[in-house]
Amino acid sequence: MNFGKPMLLGARRFAAGVDVAARGITLAVLSRRLFGSSPLRLEWLASVPLAREAMAGGDIVDRDAVVEALRSAFGQVPRECLGASMRCAMALPASATLVATVPLAQLAPLGCAADESRIYAELEPLVLAEAERVAGIERHELAVDWRVAPWAGALPGGTQVTIAATARAHLEARIECAAMAGVTLSAVDDEAHAALRAMRHAAAYELSPHEPYVALWIGAEGIRGWAMADNAIAREMRFPALEYADLVEALRDLVRDEQAGCAVVAGDIGLLRGVHFTLRDMGDVLGCPILPFECAALADPERPLAADLLHNPACAVAFGLALRGVSE
Repeated sequence: MNFGKPMLLGARRFAAGVDVAARGITLAVLSRRLFGSSPLRLEWLASVPLAREAMAGGDIVDRDAVVEALRSAFGQVPRECLGASMRCAMALPASATLVATVPLAQLAPLGCAADESRIYAELEPLVLAEAERVAGIERHELAVDWRVAPWAGALPGGTQVTIAATARAHLEARIECAAMAGVTLSAVDDEAHAALRAMRHAAAYELSPHEPYVALWIGAEGIRGWAMADNAIAREMRFPALEYADLVEALRDLVRDEQAGCAVVAGDIGLLRGVHFTLRDMGDVLGCPILPFECAALADPERPLAADLLHNPACAVAFGLALRGVSE
């Protein structure tokens, strides 16, 4: 096969991200060339409202309403973006997802090595037992995933196991709703980490390399924060939490005495009113400029998209999910 043909060189990989939340369904479609280096392109961005009773926290109550909204959202996608090769990912609510990181030596004190496929097959029962212990849910009711990677904390040279778990019912409900709408999911991801992926992408374009910054995601369950240094997570924060009296204390603990170059903020910024806070207040506490996430810079000028969505920080989750699809 001749991969040098101009037609193949111009081929693109498409991926969609779907954020299902109480406010409605947000859909983002990104593309990237299959060969050669080229920037991402935002192909489509859409939002379809849901009736208030369709969702109850992270639970899908009215599946028919969600299926109809999914059909409506995907029905607006340009024909050239659709195809069997388009990867689709959907978000799970942060409140329904548990992520834990454990040193490999603690999880498997007797040692555990990867097989020829670089898969730690012997870890599976140990990972399931740890997920059951942390989540407080029996393992047959959990959907669990994990990965083994070099330790990112204060133990250089070590290895860590990151475990992600959610109630199987949450996962199955989303897979079934997508299937009923004619959509095949390739991945399901935690909404907070999908938003972080989007904010890291934005920071790579807006900030100088190696410049420390803060990423903040505002969701229905609270605020998640990450202090980033050298493109790695230095510290994490959740609010509300028992260890913090208020949001000011949480933000100060996140940055400590270090100076951040910027704070990238995503999510539903209007929820800050519930804690009597504003973006300006946030910038004052952090001592740095605030940069709300937006998709506008990646939009194709020849394909006008809804301006209110292009500049809406709440689209970060859908964007981050699609970003995963074009990057894998």
